Formats: sequence, C-alpha cells, structure tokens
Amino acid sequence: MSDPLRAAADTMRAVRDRCVWTAQVSHRDLVPYLVEESAEVVDAVEAGTAADLREELGDLLWQVLFHAEIASRSASEPFDIDDVARGLTEKMVRRHPHVFGDETAETPEQVLVLWNAAKAAEKRTRTSVLDGVSVHMPTLALAQKMLAKSAPVLSAAPALPAEPPADEAELGDVLLALVAHARAQGWDAERALRERLRILDADIRAAEGAGGAAADLEG
Repeated sequence: MSDPLRAAADTMRAVRDRCVWTAQVSHRDLVPYLVEESAEVVDAVEAGTAADLREELGDLLWQVLFHAEIASRSASEPFDIDDVARGLTEKMVRRHPHVFGDETAETPEQVLVLWNAAKAAEKRTRTSVLDGVSVHMPTLALAQKMLAKSAPVLSAAPALPAEPPADEAELGDVLLALVAHARAQGWDAERALRERLRILDADIRAAEGAGGAAADLEG
C-alpha cells in the first residue's frame, strides 16, 4: 500500500536535491511563504470550498516538509520529518491523558485543565505566562492571546471608554478594551474584523463595477 505522506516527503527531498532555487532556500527565506500559506488556509476555512481547503492544507503541509528537509541537512542539530511527527505524537499523547491514560474528562473545561497541567509540566523553565507567545501574531490575535494568558495575573480587563479616543495612544486603549470585551463574550476579534473586511471588499468591488457600468452608459 502506498503512503501519500511518505511520497510527499520523498518528493520534497527530490526537489531540494534537483531544483536550483529550492536548494539554496533557508528557514528564514521560507517565513513569508509560511505566513502566506497559513493565511490562505484561514481564507479557505472561512470563505472557501472543501476543494479550496484541501489544496491550501496541501500547500501548508509542503511548507512543513520543506522546513523539515532543510533541517535534516543541518550540520549541528539535524532532524527530519519523522522526528517532527514523532515529537508531535508524543506531545499529543501526553496532553490527552483522558484518551491515552487513566484520567477522566467529561467536559471541554476538564479537558482544558488536563491540557494546561501537561503543558505546564513540559514548560517548567518558563518564568512568565507570556513566555512562548509569539509577537509575530496578527495584532488583534496577539491581544486576545495576551489577555487570556494574563487573566490569572491581572485582576481586571481593560474597560470600554465612554468617549471616543482623543489620540493614537487612547485609540490603542480602546482597541485593547474592545478585544477584552470580545473575549468576555466568547467572540474572536481577529475573525470578526476579517469577516467585516470581506464585506468591505465586496462593497468596494461592487462600487467599482457600478462605476464602470455608469461610465459605459455615459460613453
């Protein structure tokens, strides 16, 4: 029986060996492509078809295979896609003791407690709740993450102001307060703005189309 994932890894290896562009690409060179492919997966999930999602997941998987193939040739600390998969499997088993061990979790909240306990055990050297939070996340998503992480540390979330912001600093305060409000309601601020921007995109394109039609009539 063929193994499609192994075939994909072998294809990546052949491309790395034989493509002059691919052969000189580094992990850092790939970062913009990883960001782009991740964004296209989000688009497919929120506004695409099943076929779109299948294709975009494949493109994202190619990035994972690409990074692993580059790493496999490192002179100092090599690892390959099998090491990546092995580490992932071991971590997921540790973090699901209610699936693979003797723990019991009958609600999502109980699952989260077990997950956080296992993660805390793995990350004993961290000194802040913000350790491990990437500053390269989209700003709204980063704000949501930081607020969630800081909940056990800070006593109160930022409150919505009564007046519009007077300057850019106050605008930052308002935006953070809005994200805090969204989080309290169980909303995703990043997704909410993406959805609204899709509506704006459609409105702009419709207006451009209407303007073009009007120009044709006048002509």
